[in-house]
Amino acid sequence: MAQTAELIITNARVLTMDPDCPKAEAVAVAGNRILAVGTASEVEALASSATHRLDAQGATVMPGFNEAHMHIFPGSVSLRQLNLHGIQGFEALKSAILAYAEKNPQEPLLMGFSADYSIISLTEPCTRHHLDAILPDRPFMMFAPDHHTAWANTAALKKAGILEGKDVGVGNEIVMGADGLANGELREGNAFGPVSALASTGGREELGMVTGMDPENVTPEQFALDRAILKAGLDYCASWGVTSIQNFDGNRYQLRLMRDLELAGELSCRIRIPYHMKNFMALEDLDKAASWKAEFSTDMLRGDFVKVFMDGVIDSQTAYMLDGYGDRPGYTYEPLFTPEAFNAIATKADALGLQVAVHAIGSAAIRQTLDGYEAAVKANGPRDNRHRIEHIEVIHPDDITRFASLGVVASMQPVHYPGGTCFPAEPTIDKIGEDRWEYAYAWRTMKNAGATVVFASDWPVSPVSPFQCIQDAMTRTPWKDGLPDERFTLQESLEAYTAIGAWVEFMEDRKGRLKPGFLADIVILNTDIEAVAPDAIMDTVRAAVTICDGKITYQAQQQA
Repeated sequence: MAQTAELIITNARVLTMDPDCPKAEAVAVAGNRILAVGTASEVEALASSATHRLDAQGATVMPGFNEAHMHIFPGSVSLRQLNLHGIQGFEALKSAILAYAEKNPQEPLLMGFSADYSIISLTEPCTRHHLDAILPDRPFMMFAPDHHTAWANTAALKKAGILEGKDVGVGNEIVMGADGLANGELREGNAFGPVSALASTGGREELGMVTGMDPENVTPEQFALDRAILKAGLDYCASWGVTSIQNFDGNRYQLRLMRDLELAGELSCRIRIPYHMKNFMALEDLDKAASWKAEFSTDMLRGDFVKVFMDGVIDSQTAYMLDGYGDRPGYTYEPLFTPEAFNAIATKADALGLQVAVHAIGSAAIRQTLDGYEAAVKANGPRDNRHRIEHIEVIHPDDITRFASLGVVASMQPVHYPGGTCFPAEPTIDKIGEDRWEYAYAWRTMKNAGATVVFASDWPVSPVSPFQCIQDAMTRTPWKDGLPDERFTLQESLEAYTAIGAWVEFMEDRKGRLKPGFLADIVILNTDIEAVAPDAIMDTVRAAVTICDGKITYQAQQQA
């Protein structure tokens, strides 16, 4: 390694996430590696006349954020769509849609996202008739924040050929009205996929989630459009201090796009993309996932794990629950995979050395996933594959300690907590049921039981901001007195977004900490985060400079 620094960050409050040297004053970078971390004088001794200096102005300097669960293609497309977060009531929805429609006269499908399940009211669910009253002549669809439910108007349903309904497979539903026609609510990807395909992107951003398959007959112009959309999304993530992304939908098409950006030197974040195993795929298809792991294996781009959906979400009552819902006792829904099918997937993937990550929100889905991982251990013996469960929103107490005993990672999103900074408490907590509140979104309980807990945003389900997620992790208010305190400390939250994220993706030997020899993935914040009140973090703290692989990928204007 070179002994002269190309870049020095000075006047800093460095939080290294390295237990051997937790704090420092300055950082030196040479090439794409960290050269030194230490006192100002130690680091300054490595400078030359050509060394570039960044003055942190007394702010926090730390490892770049590792966004351990997000959806880069839908998120990137959402930057061009109508953001309905915080919109409540018919009149507010009408104003937002009409203004967006006026600004986008050529878009074949107008799209909104982050529409609350109670966007009309808590007692009146949205239907196509509400949307028709706003926009009768142009196709329109809006996603719920979780992207598991969408609502479309009649023009969109008719153009997509699903106004009269359609068999969309297990775990998916086109909700039908009393008139025998679709009422506009579309649950899960197979239901809203035909509408998404009407958009100017052809719905290609949804394929990694809905089918795991590649789009057919992509023209050079379409490829260029998708590449530009993804580049803008990656740059947006970098503006929040993100240097690593663990994506949670995937197909080979996304890997092709990312490889093209990588070869051009335009990847502003490291990214790993999964093989999305669907319930219609043959078990032998996992061999493709193994080939992706071998083919895409650089420090910037990897295709090295398997994603599975076990259930849906609480708000649409497509989460698979052991003992029903609070407002529907006995209604458990159904898993997307039988126990036998998932056991076989977990066992084969484990034998191939592939990490498996399963979306499991309901208590029954979580238990079935843990059972599958246990079956893999029995078949293959203990292996260091660091299998994961994503979200874990309602867990049975008997399953909490199984994470540590099986070595399963708990991937959780504090910003999803109902009643936090992003989502309202109702109707979600009513659907959970008060008798289950103690075991809902229980990230501190999981950590105390020995589970490895990693944080992420799940963008575009919720904002990509790590600072909002950290604030929710630190300031959570229980729904009633007597519930466990699930809060994390600042240090724990930052570790869950950096060092632990790197460990989860098997890169703890080269990133997630600021230490000599590690990859130069660094964020300079705009302030000293340790001096900011926990309930002010999301509105106060921002990335001032983001560095990925030794290159500046974002620089706020005041830092330029």
